[in-house]
Amino acid sequence: QVQLVESGGGLVQPGGSLRLSCAASGSIFGFNVMGWYRQAPGKQRELVATITSGGITNYADSVKSRFTISRDNAKNTVYLQMNSLKAENTAAYYCNLARLGRQNWGQGTQVTVSS
Repeated sequence: QVQLVESGGGLVQPGGSLRLSCAASGSIFGFNVMGWYRQAPGKQRELVATITSGGITNYADSVKSRFTISRDNAKNTVYLQMNSLKAENTAAYYCNLARLGRQNWGQGTQVTVSS
């Protein structure tokens, strides 16, 4: 069973930055996709960004040019660098690992952007 643990969330001022981290348990091998999703109150969970084991990235249009997803396969860790944060980015952010037709989710980390 894959376990994902997120960290790096918190309270930040508008225009500020945060870096989220997600560490996967054990060694993750073979083709897989890791990503970040978010869910704001009253809304469905939505895709933020994904990155394949080969480094191919995909972003939601709303975060392009502001967020950067990256991964360190040796550490089984994926990151989300979030710059120029806006109040509407406030949400619970969840790490995801898709492999062998299965979805694995972390517990989530709260990001609150407020003045």
